[in-house]
Amino acid sequence: MTTGLVQLLRSGSPRPGAPGLGPDSVQVEARRLSVGDQVAATLIVTGYPAEVAPGWLDPLLAYPGRLDVSLHITPVPQQVAADRLRRQRARLESHRRTALRDGRLDDPDTEAAAIDAAELAWRIARGEGKLFRTGLYLTVYALGPDELADEVSAVRALAESMLLRVHPATWRALEGWTTCLPLGTDQLQVTRTFDTAALASAFPFASPELPTAAEGDAVTGVLYGVTAGATGALVWDRWRQDNHNSVTLARSGAGKSYLTKLDVLRSLYQGVEIHVVDPEDEYTGLADAVGGTLVRLGAPDVRLNPLDLVAEDGPEALTRRALFTHTFLQVLLGTPFTGAEKALLDKAILAAYRRRGITTDPRTHTRPAPLLADLADALAGLPDPSATALADRLAPYTTGSHRQLFDAPTTGRPGGHLTVYSLRDLPDELAAAGTLLALDRIWRTVSTPQGVRRRLVVVDEAWLLMRDGEGARFLFKMAKAARKYRAGLAVVTQDAADLLSTDLGKAVVANAATQILLRQAPQAIDVVAEAFGLSAGEAAYLLAAQRGEALLCAGPGRRAAFRSVASAREEELITTGIDHNDTRDGR
Repeated sequence: MTTGLVQLLRSGSPRPGAPGLGPDSVQVEARRLSVGDQVAATLIVTGYPAEVAPGWLDPLLAYPGRLDVSLHITPVPQQVAADRLRRQRARLESHRRTALRDGRLDDPDTEAAAIDAAELAWRIARGEGKLFRTGLYLTVYALGPDELADEVSAVRALAESMLLRVHPATWRALEGWTTCLPLGTDQLQVTRTFDTAALASAFPFASPELPTAAEGDAVTGVLYGVTAGATGALVWDRWRQDNHNSVTLARSGAGKSYLTKLDVLRSLYQGVEIHVVDPEDEYTGLADAVGGTLVRLGAPDVRLNPLDLVAEDGPEALTRRALFTHTFLQVLLGTPFTGAEKALLDKAILAAYRRRGITTDPRTHTRPAPLLADLADALAGLPDPSATALADRLAPYTTGSHRQLFDAPTTGRPGGHLTVYSLRDLPDELAAAGTLLALDRIWRTVSTPQGVRRRLVVVDEAWLLMRDGEGARFLFKMAKAARKYRAGLAVVTQDAADLLSTDLGKAVVANAATQILLRQAPQAIDVVAEAFGLSAGEAAYLLAAQRGEALLCAGPGRRAAFRSVASAREEELITTGIDHNDTRDGR
């Protein structure tokens, strides 16, 4: 096959009926060859550093010029590997004994090599690793001989900075070029022996910018995408960070929901229990595909009673439910209460529970809870005019057009690996209140001990809740308390101004160890740059980012630009119908 290719290239034209496999002509010289309208030279890697980290070849793969990096791997049979290691250990031991007999000092290099050989021999004997003959070659391209000399010098300098020794393929320029073609043949055969761990580190399937696991630990993160230069994979594990929360900020259409759904789907692979607040009905298809539970707030047969008690909440259940009812009503009515109104409301809440036979005694907490209409009746029964006014303000939600969600006991208690609360059927007047109710129900599930299973709460379009003071405060409390329940809060929003313009919004961001920024609007970039400490280059990147391109921030010096990617099946599950017609990526 290789001979036929060389003959074809030398002839300058393909044989009749044969496909065109190469350029029109190839002119071979001692250290370079002309390939069509370009000049190429091959460098052979002959020396390697003593220790490497995952993704150590990334600088070569991210080289700005045209550089082909070819890695040829040939497994060494285990018996052959064991024999070679035994002979190598024997030579090293003989050298050590000879030096000892002659009275020479110990050679540190020999001692280190003997220890490494012994460790490798034991790993191979236990089946924990194998040996491979590996050849690493670099082919540099340029438009002319002078430009090629400059490019070769730059590549050699880069290789030397990585502690790699390289030599030109003198008088073997054609063999070096064909070795770097995707033909799977190594015509140079300049190899070194690698073990499994060293060879695995040479693959570009890691992100050296953001290490998420200690050396020796298993990688348990989620694949977010490929790094900006498409040279490595970005694998991020939120569960290894200081807290498990994340914040995703982007303008509309930048790909935030695409990335979030990809994170949700890949987290499900790892057994994470996920709850989603979905204002735009974007997670419905995903829930159906993976056998999740869908709760459509606003549907004719779905009810969610804000006054529900759960026996598992303990003896303080009634007090906590009364406090939440204050928060819920302020969000529902859209205005904060005065001190007098809070006192009246507290009396009415406790009165509504007493009428149902519920007191602070936990044994009564299994009885049917009062409804919002019962609370309105209790308010109307108080002699104070302010109480009557509050009851009148609740009328649309108890007897009026918006009563449907609250006029009956809660329907069902969903559970499972994925639960999606869809808010699309709710009128705009109930969007913030519906979000808060869904979060409350999720939090009561999350805060109940359920073994060691990790749980992730996703709040999409969080600006609906953040624009209300009480709603933002509830979200902040979740962000602060999630870690102690082995849970994480993922806040996703397209309105950076709403999130960053308030102290509570900034606190939510500060309590997120994982921060993801996608394309930003010019009007918001200054606020975002100040809040996240972006450099001028990072701000420019976010202004010009394409769909799905993002910047992950995880603290000082821990940042990486990446592009989210999905398989064909994953893309089918996470792409919305609107976006699918707009772009192949569906972001």
